[in-house]
Amino acid sequence: MNILLKNATIVTQNPNRDIFEGDILIKDNRIESLGRQLENPGVEELDLSGLTVIPGLIQTHVHLCQTLFRNLADDLELLDWLSLHIWPMEMAHTEASLRVSAQLGLYEMLRSGVTSILDMGNGRHMDVVFEEMVRSGIRGFSGKVMMDYGDQPYKESTDDALKSTEELIQRWHGAANGRIQYALAPRFVPSCSDALWEGIKALSESHKLLIHSHASENQKEVALVKKQTGYDNVEFFVEKGLASSRLCLAHCIWVSEREMEYLREYQINVLHCPSANLKLGSGFAPIPRMLHKGINVSLGSDGAPCNNNLDIFIDMRLAALIHKPRFGVTSITAQDVFDMVTINGARTLGMADKIGSIEVGKLADLTILDLNKVQVVPADNIYSQIVYSAQTQNVVHVIVDGNWVVKDGLPLAYNKDEIVDRAWNECTALLKRIS
Repeated sequence: MNILLKNATIVTQNPNRDIFEGDILIKDNRIESLGRQLENPGVEELDLSGLTVIPGLIQTHVHLCQTLFRNLADDLELLDWLSLHIWPMEMAHTEASLRVSAQLGLYEMLRSGVTSILDMGNGRHMDVVFEEMVRSGIRGFSGKVMMDYGDQPYKESTDDALKSTEELIQRWHGAANGRIQYALAPRFVPSCSDALWEGIKALSESHKLLIHSHASENQKEVALVKKQTGYDNVEFFVEKGLASSRLCLAHCIWVSEREMEYLREYQINVLHCPSANLKLGSGFAPIPRMLHKGINVSLGSDGAPCNNNLDIFIDMRLAALIHKPRFGVTSITAQDVFDMVTINGARTLGMADKIGSIEVGKLADLTILDLNKVQVVPADNIYSQIVYSAQTQNVVHVIVDGNWVVKDGLPLAYNKDEIVDRAWNECTALLKRIS
């Protein structure tokens, strides 16, 4: 599509962090030009006077397969939460229940201004998740969760895990004009054998794929990894030759000084999930110290049952607040957090040259906000407005890959009432299957 956005406040997130009043011309799926009083007769034109355009928000750790489990797994620590609730429910998914779970999550995230996600998928029926990412218009990275070790109910043979993953890569990596990408999804160190890690490493290298996993989320998990492998979490990835800028590790709460140096040295991406870390009682990740060391930190909501929202504005606010008592009031700023959901998120996805900022030549992934609502005014710091005060209700329009995906606060691909009705029905049926 060709679109001319006029008279907006534009928060660029370019290297100079420029903010200006002006116009954005989109041609096909890219930003063609930026400036004031741009003209291009014949293209769709929208006057955004009084509105603010920001780079599309990036969620780097979500579980679309778990959206249907919202409010079903409260007041438990990580390992019990997984074994008693999450794994049985994931195993009980049918194609229909997984589809509506993905739809529900995609609707919520698009509505809250998210344009790109890094999703950890289900063990089965993953084609429906990719189909819904294509349909929704979002920029999506996802992959089938991989588990071949231990007593987890998901456990499958190493060969089956790798073969089914390779088949999904062939079907979906680069789909929708490159908008859909495959990301390898080993759940965490205790669930994967050495042979599976070797296969994951080979797939990542041959296809240039992200590796998306969990690490050092919970003290009992850290002890289990140490007992099972002899290593700490991050140390394990280094020793197995998996540490690189393609490695994306959610949580990283209980990391040692040496592990933080590994994160920095190997340019490993940390996916910060403040709501989930609080709800599961997992702890407080040393995010300000990571940022000070130059470690790339981005932001995610995690799964609906450990949040219980997928609203990135909630996690932005929490990320800006929860570290101040421990590290000091200046240890993390609104600008730092806004970086996490824009340019840092783009770096995590290996797309910093394509998304994460509003610059000529980059892909047109844009979120348009109304920052004149009661709960965000007055203000003279736009980053504070966005991070501390803004909510989903401030999102007006969303563009992904040059196409409208949200108009006037409504995601275009889905009917909300239909999704909600199906979600109730499929959740009821799923709970009967595991009872």
